[in-house]
Amino acid sequence: MVVVNEIFYSIQGETTRAGLPCVFVRLTGCDLRCVYCDSEYAFHDGVRMNADEIERAVALHGCRFVTITGGEPLLQEEVFPLMRRLADAGYDLQVETSGAVDVTPVDPRVRVILDIKTPASGMLDRMDWKNIGRLRPGDEVKFVLMGRDDYDWAVNLLREVRLPDGVPTLMSPAHGRLDPRDLAEWMKTDALPARLQLQVHK
Repeated sequence: MVVVNEIFYSIQGETTRAGLPCVFVRLTGCDLRCVYCDSEYAFHDGVRMNADEIERAVALHGCRFVTITGGEPLLQEEVFPLMRRLADAGYDLQVETSGAVDVTPVDPRVRVILDIKTPASGMLDRMDWKNIGRLRPGDEVKFVLMGRDDYDWAVNLLREVRLPDGVPTLMSPAHGRLDPRDLAEWMKTDALPARLQLQVHK
């Protein structure tokens, strides 16, 4: 059983698969409190569901692309067998995680979208830095940036820490906090080998 906040069908607004129809399985609970969080409603409210119920709810939408998110979905141990089950059923599956929880148990068929916390997030000290070395080709790294200081910090980190081959980097301006035009200019000036990620759903 896992505690589910909501299951809904929409358009994926982030990651390299932004723009694709997607079923979202949002799990309840998070032990971080990022200053820009846009899903505080998922911290507490939810209903307990087993894997059969979740798979049936997902199948109702007729979409093979599924994102498991939160909150922080990896805090619930039963999410790992749930992901294996959905992968066994042939779903194109990814999980969005804060970077503070060990991603090792994630089924290799599931793409990990790893959020690297920046200083302005307020949660930098919660990062599990070993997660960078646990990433596999096809996984993705995301920085949510509050301003120029966050951007410079992220660029320096990328120069010091080599990401595994085949792991793209996404630079995302915190919605309403950083003008995407500014971030675009910084990235152009630095010829940064990363993608500018806008939250399409917003």
